[in-house]
Amino acid sequence: MERILVVEDKKSMAQMLRTTLESEGYECLLAFNGKEALRIISREQPDLIITDLKLPDTDGLTILKELRQQEQDTPVIIMTAFGTIEIAVEAIKEGAFDFVPKPFDMDHLLLIIKRALDTRRLYRENLLLREEMAFHKGMPEIVGKSAAISDVLEKVKKVAPTKTTVLLQGESGTGKELFARAIHYMSPRAKGLFVPINCAAIPRDLLESELFGYEKGAFTGATHRKLGKFELANNGTVFLDEISELEPSLQAKLLRVLQDQIIERIGGTTPIQVDVRVVAATNSDLLRAVKEGRFREDLFYRLNVFPIVIPPLRERKEDIPALTEFFIERFSKEMKIPPKKLSGDALKILMQYNWKGNVRELENTIERAMILADGNTILPEHISLMSIESISSVDDIPMDGPLEETTKAAIRRAESERIRRVLNETHWNKTKAAEILQISYKTLLTKIKEYNLE
Repeated sequence: MERILVVEDKKSMAQMLRTTLESEGYECLLAFNGKEALRIISREQPDLIITDLKLPDTDGLTILKELRQQEQDTPVIIMTAFGTIEIAVEAIKEGAFDFVPKPFDMDHLLLIIKRALDTRRLYRENLLLREEMAFHKGMPEIVGKSAAISDVLEKVKKVAPTKTTVLLQGESGTGKELFARAIHYMSPRAKGLFVPINCAAIPRDLLESELFGYEKGAFTGATHRKLGKFELANNGTVFLDEISELEPSLQAKLLRVLQDQIIERIGGTTPIQVDVRVVAATNSDLLRAVKEGRFREDLFYRLNVFPIVIPPLRERKEDIPALTEFFIERFSKEMKIPPKKLSGDALKILMQYNWKGNVRELENTIERAMILADGNTILPEHISLMSIESISSVDDIPMDGPLEETTKAAIRRAESERIRRVLNETHWNKTKAAEILQISYKTLLTKIKEYNLE
């Protein structure tokens, strides 16, 4: 809910404005003089200020100048019964959003208020754009009908309309940001900003200023006030990816945001009230991090109010055909080429692969295939899979027990991987594959069955 401060010494006029604004869905604060107004502005950080020009202890232009000296971007509408063109011009020069002479038409004032708030929202959105923040991509399309993904979507639908903090857990590449966006756009905050922040991608000494902003002169180089992402995302959602990388001092500050919805800019002394929903994500074991003393226990329980575990692609392989079709269609539009078909043999390769990089790896594989395929069909030779699977496949080999068992498992893994690669290279021509592997055709068929390569 957007907060409007009305500064008016006539109580009847102030109460009338408050009643009207609250009936329009705004939260309204009242001040009856300039000193009180500045105190409320500092404490409450309103989204808009409507002030009378003449006040008992000062005037509306003085309040406006004070705000601009503090580099506040809050729009100010000045109203007066003693309006002249000269005063109106001076008010606009000082940065007033508009100048309204009394008596005024309330519908006209409401229209100006809406325009002022829309302008402020656009200004803050442009700040994020200039910093290459990917906000407002719209409701994401989540592809898949497997039982695992349907269960996740059901949880998303249930938690989205609430204010509850959500913790998304899952391996890298499973689409945690996609589900965070879905929570935002299915919530009452959909008209607000969705601000994603990768806690591991921003240097630690810069992350605090990115999250909470800073005041002019807070440190060397702070030549102006900077708003943090929590302020910019007011009435919206902040998505904190890789939350496990947050250092202890920032964990304490985030805890305060979750508990009290209050932030402080670096170098600032005034607490700032915000209304932000937090969705966090991690591919690490946060509970283990708590036990090892790397993550605050109280913050963990604040984040873990509604945990959602996103399954890896290898546990929902029945979604691969639909995901592949989705990516082919998307890349066809991006590359401005006709959609390509996926051959049965190519799909077979995709279904057999282990997908250590999950949906992101599948997406990259299809993009490469679209580039490599000259015709209108993606064939096995166009499926270029990363070798990281074979490197990380040591995880499947037992490292305890007798050495003989470890050796046997390693040989089986290497053998199956070698056979799979040769079959892919020969487009599953088993006769040719047997020749390259220097084994009989019958032995190859036995190995294919043994390792479930079909």
